[in-house]
Amino acid sequence: MSVNVALSPFASQNGCHSISFTMQSHCFGCCAVASAKLVAGMCGRNAKGMICGWLKLDAKDQKVHEVVRHARRNSYQDLRLRALATSDTSVVQITKKVSSYQFRTETGDHLKVLVQNKNDKYSLHVEFQSLQFPGSENDLVMSWGLFRSDSSCVMPLDYQGSTLDGKHATKETPFTQESSSTLSVELDFESSLVPFYVSFLLKSQIDSDMKSSEIRSHRKTSFVVPVGFGSGNPIPLGLSFLADGSLNFALFSRSAERVVLCLYNGVKTDKPALEIDLDPYVNKSGDVWHASINATLPFESYGYRCKIADKVQEHLLLDPYAKVIRDVYAGSQSSSLVTCLGQLFKEPPFDWGQEVRPGLEMQELIVYRLNVMRFSKDKSCKLPNNDGGTFSRVTEKLHHFKNLGVNAILLEPIFPFDEQKGPYFPWHFFCPASQYGSPGDPVSLTTSMKEMVKKLHNNGLEVFLEVVFTHTAECSALRVIDNSYYRVKTGDDLGNENALNCNYPVVTQMILDSLRHWVIEYHIDGFCFINASSLLRGFHGEFLSRPPLVEAIAFDPLLSKVKIIADSWDPLEMKSKEILFPHWKKWAEINNKFCCDVRNFLRGEGLPSNLATRLCGSGDVFLDGRGPAFSFNFIARNFGLSLVDLVSFSSKKLATELSWNCGEEGPTNKNAVLERRLKQIRNFLFILFISLGVPVLNMGDECGQSSGGSPAYGDRKPFDWNALRTCFGTQTVQFISFLSSLKKRRSDLLQKRNFLREESIEWHGSNQSPPKWDDKSSKFLAMTLKANAEGFESLSVPNMHGDLFAAFNGADLSESVTLPPPPADMVWFRLFDTALPFPGFFSADGAPVEDGLVTYEMQSHSCALFEARRPSG
Repeated sequence: MSVNVALSPFASQNGCHSISFTMQSHCFGCCAVASAKLVAGMCGRNAKGMICGWLKLDAKDQKVHEVVRHARRNSYQDLRLRALATSDTSVVQITKKVSSYQFRTETGDHLKVLVQNKNDKYSLHVEFQSLQFPGSENDLVMSWGLFRSDSSCVMPLDYQGSTLDGKHATKETPFTQESSSTLSVELDFESSLVPFYVSFLLKSQIDSDMKSSEIRSHRKTSFVVPVGFGSGNPIPLGLSFLADGSLNFALFSRSAERVVLCLYNGVKTDKPALEIDLDPYVNKSGDVWHASINATLPFESYGYRCKIADKVQEHLLLDPYAKVIRDVYAGSQSSSLVTCLGQLFKEPPFDWGQEVRPGLEMQELIVYRLNVMRFSKDKSCKLPNNDGGTFSRVTEKLHHFKNLGVNAILLEPIFPFDEQKGPYFPWHFFCPASQYGSPGDPVSLTTSMKEMVKKLHNNGLEVFLEVVFTHTAECSALRVIDNSYYRVKTGDDLGNENALNCNYPVVTQMILDSLRHWVIEYHIDGFCFINASSLLRGFHGEFLSRPPLVEAIAFDPLLSKVKIIADSWDPLEMKSKEILFPHWKKWAEINNKFCCDVRNFLRGEGLPSNLATRLCGSGDVFLDGRGPAFSFNFIARNFGLSLVDLVSFSSKKLATELSWNCGEEGPTNKNAVLERRLKQIRNFLFILFISLGVPVLNMGDECGQSSGGSPAYGDRKPFDWNALRTCFGTQTVQFISFLSSLKKRRSDLLQKRNFLREESIEWHGSNQSPPKWDDKSSKFLAMTLKANAEGFESLSVPNMHGDLFAAFNGADLSESVTLPPPPADMVWFRLFDTALPFPGFFSADGAPVEDGLVTYEMQSHSCALFEARRPSG
């Protein structure tokens, strides 16, 4: 079957604002019955099935209104129908549910078709305009038939008042005279029949022997017009709801030669109720396939099939833009593709009326990273069976977030994902994964996530999402729909067949649309982009100096208002990459240098200068127009060693983890080793919070969660709520809560958007000597943060707080620390010392340093913090 289109210059009529065109089809060959694909192989069926041949009407009849009814009104349930559009037409603008089509005939005349929905019926009005038509109007008839499939399956018709002998598949209706040059035919169809195509040609008697001639389009094809659906609009992509009550479908595919829209009206059926084979001339604009149908039709879900490179894909493909999806049957589908359907309804309305969004500044953030599934899946969470690991259960643990003092939740990827590889291998970007809600209920899934966000917001917590847009799982439909979604494999990309071509315009637009959708529909406050280095690559894997996607996000009117964070960790290679990320002063970054330098210093192998750089906000990375608030700092995260494993395992295979086992590998009962490990964990947490930047805690570290020394993401275990009640869990949660309060209370020094001024900080070595910045043997560093130099003007108020003095001892030996003189009328209060036993190792009230004492003895591998205060007396 072939189709062609040729635009014609004549204008529309009868007030329909139409685009002029010609339309032709090869589907309904009318030279003879044998040549018509429409009726091929159908002869001999009775009136209950398909009917073939020609039905001749009385030529003396005047204007005829044919009322066509389906023999079985509920045919959607018991008949697999396919509609193959084969016309060369462009559906014009629909105004008041009227579609206008214009053709040029092979004789040079004009033919216009109007399709209108009125009074629960569809009206087809055909006008033939000719100044040279031979013979009278009674000699011209329209031979027509209806079909939905690839011209081999005619719809069964019940012609009222007609006697059918089972040999007719088409019907002939005479034209009537409207003017000296215009003839017309009007047909009415019941709404229960739609959608379908009308295929027709014109026939005229040319002599007394009843010989007839046939008039087709100027390309020698029959005319084909869709009824009950239209060409639709190419934008927006995905499913959209038009003002006239119709549904619009739009799918990008440059490589598809044919696209079939599959519509389903049941949940459990394994076959579509209707398949519409989209016409590349009617239903395609550029590389976008599109169609529209009436929203009142009894369909519930949809998907696509594509023909690519002369091969029809039998896989049912999910619309990449589907906002609400559900899993369907496995059937005969290949296991390499996930079988899901998009739902034919808008996302349910949600009442955000009582929501109070925190609107926190970047420097105010204290972030807690969690995995929704693992957070409440363990039996220790004490939830009903099969009810853990969902969005609704996150909010039931609000007290835990408040106990820690965090004000932002960073969710690991929640997009639908490959269950064998984990959430960092998504196959869809516009809805949450079904695992996080009630099974088989996509509506409650979206609602539960919005309720979670709303409740977290009302409790002062912002919600961020980790997102992965640089690659997909092998089961993604994008690969089948169009291979140009993906990058060409070159160089270090040879092993990755699923790397998305993020800076390809269509993919860039899809990502932007996805991000906006999460902000608008789910009120997400920010995004952390995993594998951010790949966002900088072009079509062939080359690095771009101004990657379009990164720049577009930075300047998008909506997305630039939320937090946008680049994370260079690559889940494909399970490692972080050092990159110079283009930020336009909008992008924050997960600071891997912070993690490495702090780990090195506390295991006795780092330089004091490196630690000082991290304490001050990593000026080597963020001094280029951003500031320390753009540095998201972490010690341990969801890949690599957990916090407790970081001080318990350090074998050769873990060399890249920069860990230290504190004297013995793995579990131990030696008190000296256990005490050293406990101090190190406290040291890590202290440096994380005392440093300028945004501290990021990882789920499970507060209760000593271990993976047995395995850095693999898959070896992480569900959160053990019983561990919070252990001595370790209790003191660690309380210490984190104390540090969170301290960071907020001393925001003048510890939560800054800009870097500290030079006069605001003073560095010390041991005994107040200058630090040995580049001496690898030096394992001590201290600093004074001066409140006066930062404009702290309320020191005259009783009990107001002044300078901070922090000391870090990474050596195996104790260190005598000489405290600097406190500000006038103030004394030093020790807020904590990580070497002291619980519960006395920290105190919000602080312990005053004795009068006249100028030195403080620090034990090995410990940190201490002092605050200048006015004595309470």
